[in-house]
Amino acid sequence: MMHRDDRSYQKSFIMDMDGVVHTGSRLIPGVKDFVNRLRQGNYKFLFLTNNSYHTPLEMRDRLQGMGIDVTEDYFYTAAMATASFLKVQRPNGCSAYVIGGKGVLDELENADVEITSNKPDYVVVAETEEYDYAKITEATLLIQEGAKFIATNRDLTGPSLRGPVPACGALVAPIEKVTGVAPYFLGKPNPAMMFWARKKLGVHSANCFMIGDRMDTDIVGGLESGMTTCLVLSGVTSRETMSRFPYQPDYVFDHLGEIAPETILSRRNRVEK
Repeated sequence: MMHRDDRSYQKSFIMDMDGVVHTGSRLIPGVKDFVNRLRQGNYKFLFLTNNSYHTPLEMRDRLQGMGIDVTEDYFYTAAMATASFLKVQRPNGCSAYVIGGKGVLDELENADVEITSNKPDYVVVAETEEYDYAKITEATLLIQEGAKFIATNRDLTGPSLRGPVPACGALVAPIEKVTGVAPYFLGKPNPAMMFWARKKLGVHSANCFMIGDRMDTDIVGGLESGMTTCLVLSGVTSRETMSRFPYQPDYVFDHLGEIAPETILSRRNRVEK
C-alpha cells in the first residue's frame, strides 16, 4: 500500500537535453515555463543525457547561463551509468583503460575504478577531444589481450555549430573492426541507464514520463523501460521520420512548453480511463 508521503508513484519527468532543452547555446522556447510548472507542482524531474564529456557541474553552469537554475543533482549522464554498471559488475573494484574526457574520468574515479593501461579489466570509450592513433592501438591490443570492451553511448554523431561531428559510436568503430569485439553501450536506449536514472529520482516507471527528441534513443529507451513516452519535435525527429518506426510515442508535442504536467496522463492511466 502506498503511504501518503510516498512520492515514488507520483508523476515524475525525465528529459533529454540537446534538442529538448537547448540547441547549442540557445534555450528552446517554452523550457523555462515547463520547469517552473514542475517546480510549482512539486514534481520530481531529471535531465538525462548521453553526453559523457561534461560533468554535472559543467552542465549545471551551462543551464544557469541560459536561465535555468538547478543543482548538479538534477543530471544523470551516460558516464554516470557507466560507473554504476562497473560498481554493480565489480563491487570489489576493477581497473580500466579509458579513452574519454573529464566527465567519464571523474565518474569512474568516484566509483573507485583504477585508471590504468596495465592489464585493465575493461577498455572504456567515451566522447573526447584527445583521440589519436596511439590510443586506438592501445585499446585494440588490450581488448585482444582480454580486456572487456564497453562504451558510454552508441550515438554516431553529436551536434556542433557547423554540423554533425563524430560521437562515441563513431569512435569505437575502428577498435571494433580490428578486434571483432562489439562494445557494450551503457547510454540510452539501454534500459539499465533508465533504471538508474529512476533510482536516482526514487520513482516508479508506471508514472514516469520520458521526454526526448530521438525515436532511436529516448523513445525506445523509455518504452522498453515501462515509462510513458513524449516526443518533442524541437530536435532531431520530425513527424514524417517518426511514422517510419515500428513503435510510436504516447504523446507528440512541438516543444516542452506544450506539456502540462498537471493534466498529462501516464500510459497506465490512459488505458484505465
